Amino acid sequence: MSSAFIQAAVILLREGLEAMLVIAALAGYLRKVGGSHRVVALYVGALAAIVASLIAAWAFAVFNSGDHSDVFEGIVILFAAGLMLYVSGWLMVKQDPRGWQDYLAHKADNALAQDTSLAVAVLAFLAVFREGAETVLFINALATTEGGWSAGLFAGLAAATAGLVVLFYFINLIAQKLPLRPLFIITSAFLFAMAIKFIGEAIQEFQEQAIISVTEVKGSALFSAIGLNPSVEALSIQLLVILFALATYSVVQRNARLVREDKAARAKAM
Repeated sequence: MSSAFIQAAVILLREGLEAMLVIAALAGYLRKVGGSHRVVALYVGALAAIVASLIAAWAFAVFNSGDHSDVFEGIVILFAAGLMLYVSGWLMVKQDPRGWQDYLAHKADNALAQDTSLAVAVLAFLAVFREGAETVLFINALATTEGGWSAGLFAGLAAATAGLVVLFYFINLIAQKLPLRPLFIITSAFLFAMAIKFIGEAIQEFQEQAIISVTEVKGSALFSAIGLNPSVEALSIQLLVILFALATYSVVQRNARLVREDKAARAKAM
């Protein structure tokens, strides 16, 4: 089983699973608050987003099929890495079930406040298309870093698609009972690791064009074997990103704790 197969399958499964969780949870919330007649619009918006994602994938392949450009590929990979870091952080913040439910309720209530099926459809479209656009970008970056659109990569996408079809049925049955915390933590860690790897790949693209210098580190063969860019420049930038991510997460957690403590103090004073 190739690395491309595993990474492609996990990317599509993660993005597809999150989209299905959002749609299933929103459908359940709509039924709970008396908006059952909006559920059809929710599904229509989700299907429209899937179609739009496929069109985006085709357009990306067509417009990105010209001459090879290390600089362009480096920029695309860096953008994908940045988006992965954002999604990874978002998942870590939303790992708390209360935060997840508040997020869904806020989105659904805003759509219902407009009292139109179109608002619900647009909400579903944006929720699913965000995942679809991320998938297109991530898979393209993966193909670039793995040396092309290999059979293993396509096999991974096919396996993930089959898995999503099966999961869709069960998610609609048990959407409210899925253990979201471990799911979010594991996928967040996976995306963070891939983002760090992608950063090294992007730097290598720039190094091949002499935009960034190359200073090899001792034990470079080991770093290459585990898929890392064995240069001081790449490893330094990756370390800085890791430290920045840890510091940012600490600040977010601290702020969230202070807000909870403030709310608890106000409630106690009343």
